[in-house]
Amino acid sequence: MNAERYVKAIARKIKCNGEKKKEIKKQLLMDIHLRLKQGERLEDIISQMGTVKEIAEGFNENIPLEEQKRYVRNQVLKIVIPIVVILVLLIVFVFWMLPKSFDIEQSKYFSKEQVEAAMKETVALLDAEDYAALQEGAIPQMESILNAETMNDAKKLLSDDWGERKQFGAVYMVELVQGSRHYAVGEIVVTYENVSATYRLTYNEDMCLTGIYVR
Repeated sequence: MNAERYVKAIARKIKCNGEKKKEIKKQLLMDIHLRLKQGERLEDIISQMGTVKEIAEGFNENIPLEEQKRYVRNQVLKIVIPIVVILVLLIVFVFWMLPKSFDIEQSKYFSKEQVEAAMKETVALLDAEDYAALQEGAIPQMESILNAETMNDAKKLLSDDWGERKQFGAVYMVELVQGSRHYAVGEIVVTYENVSATYRLTYNEDMCLTGIYVR
């Protein structure tokens, strides 16, 4: 351990304000350097002065209790304040990332007519089993879903035989905002000869299909 490290270690344990701490460090270094110039070895000087803890405790005994309490409080605040700031930022970020729904009629990205037309077209393509066209109008991640095997398995959960489509029912839709991304999410009930199915379809700002759920 050199003189600088020795003195800094002592200063860290002294419970006083920064200005007083600087003066103590300056005085300790002056004393050590003076003794070094007189030919003493640093190891001997440190050994005679005492351990870091002993010297710091000696200084703390002469520092008023109120000043020590103020020092401890300030040290705690230095730790707590950054943690609180980080927690607040984290809460804001999580809130920002949570999906929030809005009336689609107020949207700057979607129109009700546009989304309804897209939903009916998606259902028509599903009924026609035109998966190539569906994949073309969807995000790449949807390719593993938009295929005959996956969609037939989903349909069988409702019925093995849906029959022909008879009519579209009411359409419900909202704009979903997650972070900086905007989505149109709609539900439409479709009546077939043997079953009624509810489709939940999601589109991104480019009107690419990003999600499908059938129940």
